[in-house]
Amino acid sequence: MKWNKGATEGIVVAEVHEKENALNQLAFPNGLFVDTLGTLYVTEFRNDRVMRWSKGETQGPAIVGGNGEESGASQFNGLFSLSFDHQRNLYVVDYGNHRVQRFSITIIPGIPASARWAQDGDTVVGGSGQGNDTNKLNAPFGLFVDDDQMIVIADYLNNRIVQWKMGDANGQVVVGGNGNGNGLHQLNNPTDVLIDKETDSFIICDALNRRAVRRPRRNGTKQGEILINNIGCWGLTMDDQRYLYVSDGEKHEVRRYQIGDKHGT
Repeated sequence: MKWNKGATEGIVVAEVHEKENALNQLAFPNGLFVDTLGTLYVTEFRNDRVMRWSKGETQGPAIVGGNGEESGASQFNGLFSLSFDHQRNLYVVDYGNHRVQRFSITIIPGIPASARWAQDGDTVVGGSGQGNDTNKLNAPFGLFVDDDQMIVIADYLNNRIVQWKMGDANGQVVVGGNGNGNGLHQLNNPTDVLIDKETDSFIICDALNRRAVRRPRRNGTKQGEILINNIGCWGLTMDDQRYLYVSDGEKHEVRRYQIGDKHGT
C-alpha cells in the first residue's frame, strides 16, 4: 500500500499472495525501499528475490535472486531487509544463511529504471554459519548502510546491533550483546536499526521489549533511552524531515512520529 501525505486511505502498489511467484505478486514481503524517483524495491521471504516496481507499473521485474533456496552467490534462504549505499550498490539480509550479500550496480550510477545489478552477490558480513562470534550472525533481520559504507545489522537471536566496516573480517558490537533483557543496556530480539545523522545515534526496534530505543554512537556508553514504548515494533525508517515511521506488527499498521512524540499518527 502507498499513502499520499495526509491521506486516510492507501493505494495498492503490489499485491501479496502466500505462494505465488508471478511478477505482479509477492509472497511474504519484508524489506522496503523507495528511491527519489518513486521506484519501490521489495524483498520477498518466500520467493527469495528482490522485486522492483517503477512508479505506475503493475509488475516487477526481479532484480536479484529467485534462483532457489540455497546458499550460492545468486541464491538466498529467506530475505529480510535491504539497503543501498551512496554508489547504489544493493545490500540484502540473507536470514537463513546468516549473512549480508552485496550486489554491485553494473549499469548507470543512481537508480533509474534501466539500472542493473550483478546477479551474483559478494558476502560482506557473515556467511560462516550462525554464532555469536564477531565474524558471525545469528538470524539477522534489519540492515542499514551509511554514506561511508558502514554496514549496521540487527542481529536478532544474538540480541545485539553490530557494525562492519567494508572489507573487515570482524564486526563490532555497538549496542546490546549483554543477553536478552529489558535493561537499557540490553535488547530482546531487535528487528531493525537505522542511523539518525542529525543526532549521530542508532534508533532500534527492540521487538520483544515492545519499544523503540535510541543509543548515541560515539559517547562510550552502552546505555540508551526509550523513544516509544508499548509498540509491536518490527521495522522503521526516517524521512528527510526526521519523521520516524514505525511498523507495528501487533496492530498491523505503520505510525509516524516526530522525535519526542510518544503517540504518533
